[in-house]
Amino acid sequence: MMSRERKKATGSAALHDKLQILRSITHSNALSENSILMDASEYIKKLKLKVVKLNQEIACEEDTLRQTNPTPTVTVETLGRHGSFAVNVFSDKNCPGLLVSILQAFDDLGLNVLEATASCADTFHLEAVGGEVLQELNQC
Repeated sequence: MMSRERKKATGSAALHDKLQILRSITHSNALSENSILMDASEYIKKLKLKVVKLNQEIACEEDTLRQTNPTPTVTVETLGRHGSFAVNVFSDKNCPGLLVSILQAFDDLGLNVLEATASCADTFHLEAVGGEVLQELNQC
């Protein structure tokens, strides 16, 4: 059996080793046990604040990504006349270049915009009426 003093000495040595590890991890310059524990407590508080701050930054970034990459809602209807159509495009956030891209897509598809109303303030809204461009045949 171990004597009480020897158990106490072994426990004290283990505690001292653990305090030195704690001192090292927390970058403490303290020498007394109480000061090491106080420094560790402050270190833990700072880490908790960093976690809160990082979580806030992550949430902010996620919100920013959602706001800067909105998916526009597009509806297309055919109108009574041959080849005519109505297009509505709506986005919660105005995206620079969106109107130009849409008009370029109409052109690439060979569609002619006859009338359009666009709002590009905080949100983006386009209402366009158009039809197919008739191709003229060159006669020789």
